[in-house]
Amino acid sequence: QVQLVESGGGLVQPGGSLRLSCVASGSVFSSVAMGWYRQAPGKQREWVATIGSGRTTGYADSVKGRFTISRDNAKNTVYLQMNSLKPEDTAVYYCNRANVGTWWQWGQGTQVTVSS
Repeated sequence: QVQLVESGGGLVQPGGSLRLSCVASGSVFSSVAMGWYRQAPGKQREWVATIGSGRTTGYADSVKGRFTISRDNAKNTVYLQMNSLKPEDTAVYYCNRANVGTWWQWGQGTQVTVSS
């Protein structure tokens, strides 16, 4: 069973930046598309960004131009660079496989709070 461990969240002022990391155990990481997701209080979990095994990327409209997803297969790690953060980006951020229905067990997530 693959384990996912997210980190890098915190409290940041509007306009600030954070870099999230997600480390996946196991040897299948490099062959699967990975995604970042987020869940704000009282809302459903939503998709944020995807990176394919060939490093093709996709972004939700709400983060396009501000967030960048990347991966380091040698480290079994996927990253989310978040710039120009807004209060509406406040959420718990999770990583998992990109394809719904193939998700691994969710990790604990990392809290991102954007507030002045």
